[in-house]
Amino acid sequence: MTMKFEDYKQYLSPVFAKQTDLIMRSGSGCYLTDINGVKYLDFVQGIAVNALGHNYPTVVKAIQEQAGNLINASFNLVNYESTLKLAKKLAGITPKGLTSIFFSNGGAEATDSALKLAMSYTKKTSVIAFMGSFHGRTVGATSITGSNSKYRKHYAPLMGSVYFAPYPGKDLCPEGYNEEERAKYSLFELNKLLKYVVSPEDVACIYMEPLMGEGGYVVPPKSFVQEVREICDKYGILLVFDEIQSGFGRTGKMWAGELHDVTPDIMTVGKAIAGGLPMSAVIAAPEIMAEWPTGTHGTTFGGNPVAAAAACAVLKEFEDGTLIENVNAMGAYLKDKLNTLMDKYLCISDVRGAGLMLAVEFSHEDGSPAPDIWAKVKAGCLKRHMLTLNCGVNGNGMRFATPLNVKKEELDEGLSILEEAVKE
Repeated sequence: MTMKFEDYKQYLSPVFAKQTDLIMRSGSGCYLTDINGVKYLDFVQGIAVNALGHNYPTVVKAIQEQAGNLINASFNLVNYESTLKLAKKLAGITPKGLTSIFFSNGGAEATDSALKLAMSYTKKTSVIAFMGSFHGRTVGATSITGSNSKYRKHYAPLMGSVYFAPYPGKDLCPEGYNEEERAKYSLFELNKLLKYVVSPEDVACIYMEPLMGEGGYVVPPKSFVQEVREICDKYGILLVFDEIQSGFGRTGKMWAGELHDVTPDIMTVGKAIAGGLPMSAVIAAPEIMAEWPTGTHGTTFGGNPVAAAAACAVLKEFEDGTLIENVNAMGAYLKDKLNTLMDKYLCISDVRGAGLMLAVEFSHEDGSPAPDIWAKVKAGCLKRHMLTLNCGVNGNGMRFATPLNVKKEELDEGLSILEEAVKE
């Protein structure tokens, strides 16, 4: 009997957007294979979750071994050997001073946790976030998300005392501004917010992505991020970096904050942390974590030993430095090839990002966003057995979230498919 997605739609909530009707059976590296044996090049990788590709052997082995010993017992009752090992490993590679870790299960949960931590430490309740940002879909995370109004539609009132400033992306600043002008404009608006709308003395944290993810893979100017750090220091505001999508080597640095030479007070990580298993974490300085009273926050599944074992296996692959080297080499190669495509095809209007966190943007001849062109390109890629995903508020960006160990020939295969789809 042939399995069809249509036969199961009645059992699945339509709130969860489905990009395809494919049913997958297995995966290996850059590829997924469906129930009919058809192989697809996967440039989504669970939305940057599979840092080492599908079913990386050492990760699979770690999962199998741990599952054979202990799957779960509740981390608030007992400690897990693999989770303690992971905490120590993470503390050894995080930005200076950030060595105290709270484990959770997904990005949005980590966001809510970080907000509570910031409020608990500062005894303040106001939060400043950025238009264009995406931090998750729980109530707290949705409250500070500004990448698309659809995420907030019909959910008011959300968490109170949240204020938005513009991120220095071209879609969020006056038309025609260059990078430096966008940085100055965004800083002007942030300072204006603190002067006219919310007192700095009431702000617990400024919450930002050091490289914007869902909002379009926008790299902010280094000067902008450094100035935000200075504003936080000036007023005693905590700076929180959302590294859920940009962390774990994705940008060519272990953490995207390193691109700007800025260390946050609190950092959230997730997605790539556990090789495909659900896991996330909030990481902060011990003196900040010490002000989070015991029992005022918790989790049932956070710190799961199987996920932790997988995460230890992932971190092992970073130890000799070759994985980050590959990100920088393949990222530079991919960016160069995408720029060549942009020169060749007028509908590609921008190439941006860092490392292997890259995106292209599709526009009409008049410069207006072209989600319609992107939809045709996406369909063309799928027809040629490549999985893709968009980004940006206008839905006209195509993101590349390949494995960090992607090979040149795999990139060439994807680039060839992309060009054929654009031609068509």
